[in-house]
Amino acid sequence: MPGRPADRISIEPTRACHRTRREFLWQAGGGFVGTALTWLLARDGFFSSAAANELPAIVSPLSPKPSHFAPKAKACISLFMYGGPSQVDLFDPKPELAKRQGQPIPNVESDPLFKVRNPGLLLPNAHGFRKCGQSGIEISELYPQLGGMADEMAIVRSCYADSFAHGSGLLQMNTGFVRQGYPSLGSWVTYGLGTINQDLPAFVVFLDHRGGPIGGAPNWSSGFMPATYQGTQFRTSGDPLIDLHPPAGITRAQQRQQLDLLARLDGLQPADLSRGSELQARLATYELAYRMQAEAPEAVDLSRETAATRAMYGLDHPDTQRFGTQCLMARRLVERGVRFVQIYSGGGHNDQNWDAHGDVKANHELHCRETDRPMAALLADLKQRGLLDETLVVWGGEFGRTPTAQNGKGRDHNPRGFSTWLAGGGVRGGQAYGATDEFGFAAVENKVHVHDLHATILHLMGLNHELLTYFHNSREMRLTDVEGHVVQELIA
Repeated sequence: MPGRPADRISIEPTRACHRTRREFLWQAGGGFVGTALTWLLARDGFFSSAAANELPAIVSPLSPKPSHFAPKAKACISLFMYGGPSQVDLFDPKPELAKRQGQPIPNVESDPLFKVRNPGLLLPNAHGFRKCGQSGIEISELYPQLGGMADEMAIVRSCYADSFAHGSGLLQMNTGFVRQGYPSLGSWVTYGLGTINQDLPAFVVFLDHRGGPIGGAPNWSSGFMPATYQGTQFRTSGDPLIDLHPPAGITRAQQRQQLDLLARLDGLQPADLSRGSELQARLATYELAYRMQAEAPEAVDLSRETAATRAMYGLDHPDTQRFGTQCLMARRLVERGVRFVQIYSGGGHNDQNWDAHGDVKANHELHCRETDRPMAALLADLKQRGLLDETLVVWGGEFGRTPTAQNGKGRDHNPRGFSTWLAGGGVRGGQAYGATDEFGFAAVENKVHVHDLHATILHLMGLNHELLTYFHNSREMRLTDVEGHVVQELIA
């Protein structure tokens, strides 16, 4: 949340004097004001009444914080389809592709909207669309189970981004910027709101069993914020965290004594306004790790779920077992107060993720088969437990794909127009918002940039994207930089 500049000093590589030039100038300037303030407070007897010898309590930076206004959602689950799912094959039907199969996009040479290298020839989708739910939204037959939840979903067909490359596209969709070093959406949410359950991480990440996305940890990093706000990777088998348990021979009682000693030593240190918050955060992290030893294994223990629930998520089938496990774990985590959970579908390279350059039909059949039942189950399960109204679910990738063919049967990257969807958490479901052109190439109606999507997600979480700032490099930084607007039509 916005605060005093002194609380927002960035952590840069230390010099011999342990201060950067920016920090020196900032603190020197603040010191002049502090001298006058000290004299005024002393004159009023402030220091004589203050308990100067009282040791400071360790306050977790993830303690719950007030939102800017009443939130629609208390938690968010991000379903990230790494590689770039095809909008025209999943959520954005385009009959013109079938009518003009094998033809070039008309006016491709004269219309700057369609300028693209090696544009190729129009390729229709290989599967039909059907009207779903009472709203009649058209969704691909590749998603028969998810289609049953159409009335809960707001499908945005007019998203657009700025990068054609996976690495920078992933970063922008996760952090708002196409280069590394910025906090992710999950970090901004936990920085702004803290978390409800102090015994579990505020921000949890599940990776695909085939590997992580290009760029790795910067996609869920806290960037220039303290590491407290970064995502914590959970595993789906064995202990959810590596080194969750203490070394052999160290009891919990001994661990408790060590942590208490650290707290006492911290209280004996001279006051240091610039570094005290960092040390407090470090101690709070140690405390969280200690508490997680008891809480984390129970939170992801799926043996506590009924056989019917496990089957609903597809844990009884090899195609859906892995992604279904992650979706069920996500429900258990938000149920226990975790603020933000991100699940990646697709890992590694080529057809191990949604990057369908060679054969979009085979690629999307595989990944839709893996994700359809688990995602539908997640929405249905949250709804039947009364959690969907307070849990925002967001689906999407780093960009979409071209309506033209690549290598005969595949599709190339396309950030000009693609689809995403939101459900629960104050979303007005049962609608398709915005539109691409008649071929599904570029957003043309009610366009939604990545910054707009992020602003809307923060709004649903009770945060004003213009007020949620962090002081870094002499300016107040935002997830949405200096852009973005809330898409009010998506909000119930």
